[in-house]
Amino acid sequence: MLIFSLYFFKNVDNARTNGILRSMKKIVIIDGQGGKLGSLLIARLKTEAGHCALYAVGTNSLATSAMLKAGADFGATGENPVVVQSRDADIIAGPVGITAADALFGEVTPAMAVAVGQSRALKVLLPVNRCNYHIAGTRDMPVAELIDTAAKYILSKC
Repeated sequence: MLIFSLYFFKNVDNARTNGILRSMKKIVIIDGQGGKLGSLLIARLKTEAGHCALYAVGTNSLATSAMLKAGADFGATGENPVVVQSRDADIIAGPVGITAADALFGEVTPAMAVAVGQSRALKVLLPVNRCNYHIAGTRDMPVAELIDTAAKYILSKC
């Protein structure tokens, strides 16, 4: 499945470069652990963002699988897909930990965090206050409310 996913990443990226999909926004959703946040966000976006390409990039195969089952158009797993897909993404979404090395219980490598941080993409970060990260000015919200807020913001940018 990974080879299949990487093959389609390459072909879609070539199509975007050649202008076939240039008008489609490239939304990269990055998640780890079991992929719950990413899969919920993809399921929510899939219903309303038909003009956007949803790329699921998991830090592990379980997260990628969950996001693909939720309806992502493309998927891949690991450090290199995060680095490569962050280069030309229009929007990157995921838990705030995707910007910090060793976050998500060590699943985010320094190269992943740098790739996300240096990307010119709009970053939509879900303030999940775990792993010793607390974002001042945020309040604890149920996951469903976090997903709804993030999805509405992403849809406003598509």
